[in-house]
Amino acid sequence: MTKCIALILSGGSGSRFGSNIPKQYHHLNGKSVLRHAIDAFIDHESVDSVRVVVRPGDEELYQSAVQNVQILPSVEGGETRQISTLNGLRSFSNTPPDIVLIHDGARPFPSKTLISEIVKNLKTKIAVVPTIPLYDTLKLISNNGLIIDTVDRSRVVRAQTPQGFRYQEIFNAHLKFLGHNYSDDATIAEKAGIEVTQVAGHEDNIKITHSKDINRAKEIIGVDKMIVRTGIGFDVHAFGQGTHIILGGIKIKFHRGLLGHSDADTLLHALTDAILGAICREDIGFHFPPTDPKWADADSAIFLKHAANMLDQLGGFITSLDSTIICENPKIAPHRDAICKNIAKILNLPKDRISVKATTTEQLGFTGREDGLAAQAIATVMLPSSL
Repeated sequence: MTKCIALILSGGSGSRFGSNIPKQYHHLNGKSVLRHAIDAFIDHESVDSVRVVVRPGDEELYQSAVQNVQILPSVEGGETRQISTLNGLRSFSNTPPDIVLIHDGARPFPSKTLISEIVKNLKTKIAVVPTIPLYDTLKLISNNGLIIDTVDRSRVVRAQTPQGFRYQEIFNAHLKFLGHNYSDDATIAEKAGIEVTQVAGHEDNIKITHSKDINRAKEIIGVDKMIVRTGIGFDVHAFGQGTHIILGGIKIKFHRGLLGHSDADTLLHALTDAILGAICREDIGFHFPPTDPKWADADSAIFLKHAANMLDQLGGFITSLDSTIICENPKIAPHRDAICKNIAKILNLPKDRISVKATTTEQLGFTGREDGLAAQAIATVMLPSSL
């Protein structure tokens, strides 16, 4: 059986994208551009494994993008695309696959049809590249910007990825031309004298380069046909005996504990109900009854993930979560950052979409008497307008 590996390059800095995070980690319909690309290969029956080449310094962004997905360990990228690709290819040298599909992590939509066509052609070809014809008139310009000639567009195409190769041939070609700085792997194959076959690419297989490309990507997946929905969550737990409480999945030392059937994480319970409210799917008690022994001492992250998965199954995604913890003690501020990071990790969201605030009731009511604490939350989500 032919072994096929997808090697995804995620080494770009995104300087032209105009954002403080690289373009491949920009979120699109609830998950990163890179994750869209990864999922396309994972979901394809001809692809056995996926590996990503990651730019040094992007490890935290990468780990957030690949949460809950089973792929091969990442490989560190280099100073150029060519070095990054070679690093990825070299990582398979001890157990080489038959074919490798090299893909740009900034292309979120390689279709199943395109991947199938490339794999099929690699049964008889060494190198296969998807291309798009050009329809505009092409002009050749001089160094001072004057048009000096017209190019025959019938012989010019735009190359896309994934570019497919017999593994050993493209690995050897990369080794031979080490030290050059070619813009894609097909060029290296050409320089090595390998015949490169073209197949029809697709206009939707766009590469995210500038921020305006995100608008085109949204059109492709229909984000503009979505509506905003909000949900509110509220939860209360009484204090009891203990040495700590759990809020947002973070253990906080305290001279008392919180009473509850599960781990009594008041904040995660409120967030769970807020998401369930936004999608009109009952409440946390309906999905996880407090009378069910199965949920005794359960990690409340299970409940939050369940609500987020229900939203995902409806084709929606979270745009922001806002919450307020209401208590006199313990003080929340020293733990706020850890709580936000953990919630972001649970939901595979950027941390800047999570807001956790804290307040008191000026010693009024049950929270003022320190009988317990409360949390309220608002979830803002996007859902297809057809629902």
